[in-house]
Amino acid sequence: MALSALALADRAMAQASPQPARPDESDAPTTVDAERLSGRPDREISLQRDVEIRRGSMTLNADRADYDIIDDRVRATGNVRLRNFGDRYSGEELNLKLDTGEGYVVHPAYRLQNNNAQGTAERIEFESRDRAVIEQGNYSTCEGPDPDWQLRAGRLTLDRERDIGTARNAVVIFKGVPLLASPYLSFPMTAERKSGMLPPSIGTSSRGGLQVQAPYYWNIAPNRDLTLYPRIIAQRGVQLGAQARYLGQTYQGQTRIEGMLNDRLADRNRYAFSSTHTQQFSPLLTFNANLNGASDDNYPNDFSNSITTATQRLLLRDLNLVYGGPVWTASARTSSYQILQDPASPIVRPYDRLPQINLSGIKRDVQGFDLSVDSEFTTFWHPDLVRGSRMVVNPRVTYPLIFPGFFITPSASLHATSYNIANQTAGTPSTFNRVLPTMSLDSGVVFERDTSLFGQRLTQTLEPRLFYVYTPYRDQSQLPNFDTAPADFNYTQVFRENRFSGNDRISDANQLTAALSSRFIEASGVERMNVALAQRFYFNQQRVIGGSPSETKSDILLLGYGQVSQTVAVDSTFQYSQSLRSLQRSSFGVRWRPGTNRVLNVQYRRDLSTPLRLFDVSAQWPLTNRLYGVGRLNYSLEEKRLAESVVGVEYKADCWIFRVVAQRIPTATGVSTSTIFLQLELNGLSKIGSNPLQILRTNVPGYQSLTTSP
Repeated sequence: MALSALALADRAMAQASPQPARPDESDAPTTVDAERLSGRPDREISLQRDVEIRRGSMTLNADRADYDIIDDRVRATGNVRLRNFGDRYSGEELNLKLDTGEGYVVHPAYRLQNNNAQGTAERIEFESRDRAVIEQGNYSTCEGPDPDWQLRAGRLTLDRERDIGTARNAVVIFKGVPLLASPYLSFPMTAERKSGMLPPSIGTSSRGGLQVQAPYYWNIAPNRDLTLYPRIIAQRGVQLGAQARYLGQTYQGQTRIEGMLNDRLADRNRYAFSSTHTQQFSPLLTFNANLNGASDDNYPNDFSNSITTATQRLLLRDLNLVYGGPVWTASARTSSYQILQDPASPIVRPYDRLPQINLSGIKRDVQGFDLSVDSEFTTFWHPDLVRGSRMVVNPRVTYPLIFPGFFITPSASLHATSYNIANQTAGTPSTFNRVLPTMSLDSGVVFERDTSLFGQRLTQTLEPRLFYVYTPYRDQSQLPNFDTAPADFNYTQVFRENRFSGNDRISDANQLTAALSSRFIEASGVERMNVALAQRFYFNQQRVIGGSPSETKSDILLLGYGQVSQTVAVDSTFQYSQSLRSLQRSSFGVRWRPGTNRVLNVQYRRDLSTPLRLFDVSAQWPLTNRLYGVGRLNYSLEEKRLAESVVGVEYKADCWIFRVVAQRIPTATGVSTSTIFLQLELNGLSKIGSNPLQILRTNVPGYQSLTTSP
């Protein structure tokens, strides 16, 4: 059995850059120096006191040495010190053939430059310039004669050409305690990927108990790999999984599948899969596939750290072929969903698109006009709701007038839609048509002035903007609704012509959006801050479903974001209702990052329509010189409970890092799963235990791994 010291989460598809090959110095001139020399210069030389022999990058020092010129071999005794391409060896006796690098050193201590590894041994056998065998020795990246961790082996081979170390009859010892023993163990001497058993992962979950995973990694080629990960879940049984990844010049993708025969708690077989693929057939033609599935609705609850995460309830199956030319873009797509239902909060199944065909084109600056057209044909299928096809054609003509300091952009479009319903109720029409014109006028002015902020010279802009839209009313209540919903009201949406997403509903509009923004720009062009205010005014009552007849103006939107200082960033959004005289939605976040491994994120969100009030705080912070706290708390003020939490500590020593992290996540309404991660990272050798790094990166924005920190 082989054990590789490269952890699962650190595998990258691209190979690490290989170490440069050592030059062949077998024919380099040899220089000898000593206080006393004797012998025959054409055959053998004896050197005594302060001996130094140099050839290329190799330097040998000793009390006494004999140099056989014909055999090109040195025998040295007494305070032997060998330096070769930055690697250092010292011992009592050395025998070395200079042209091939073959030889041995007795009772040595060694230090390798590439990964700062060191150790001692009974004997080191040099099989070549790039390969050494350590007999009855140890290996560690810790400093000092008594390292915190070390690898002891009866026979330890260091292959510098392949940057791989292998050990037989090996024991990994941490703080004097044996952690791992193996008759055969291998590990990379750099960050390069290699085949072998990955360190076992040990954790616990409230939905399955103790979990032990022992993955095997197969580095098939520089652009292909395969990981097999059997996992024992104490209360459920054995889960088998595999992940394959590949990368080429015109394609890339990965597939992951896992399954369990006879889950003891569920009394059934369980499985899940996920596969993505991208294929570029030509510079203009691309194919994409995204396929996902699971055996049952409860899979995310029971296996929250597997393929289907706790919050992933819509599993997409999508195939898409795209042609992108200089003028025309075409695509053909088929998509459907598997719904993993939460009984306490059921999900309405989206329509399948079988198929969806899009064709769009744009031609700019045709006698000053920009001409474009978007068209789509889609067949919608649903097991319970009305089914049918929809054809949409949306041509548009725009005449942009752009001048220094201001712009005016009039636009006109025609939205033509045709429906053919397949399972319409008898006696009702099965075809519908709708044609709606839209006219809009977008305009803005940019004023600039020099200013300063926190002692830094900046350019401040003042940018008023007006956006007018007119679309006449059409009764659309008889039309089916396949994919349309009111769009979220935000700063981007107030500058869109339609207040619905999708093509089944086109809002009537006689409205004006007024906005005022101000930006602070550094001399390099980097935007330091942005503050914006916007409101939409309605000149007619909105009659298409989703509008309020009494509305004459929308809520006021106010947002601001930017880097206030070198260490503080803010991001805020406010939606204020003048009629109700209250904030309908608000979000305010601050990130403080004063230094390495120091970050504090605080965010507050409120939405009266939900209702939602969330307070979110996450941080990574040193508690002592070596101990770091890390975590995230997502607290629902409305429900007075923790919605999600991650809490952990990390201890960083000179040559190892220990992490313990606890995570609690909701997996269904009123159901949560708790997981504990324990990991010991031995620098230059292995990560032992379960890996929480991806969880920390996801939950703590700005988190930095202690491995890469000084």
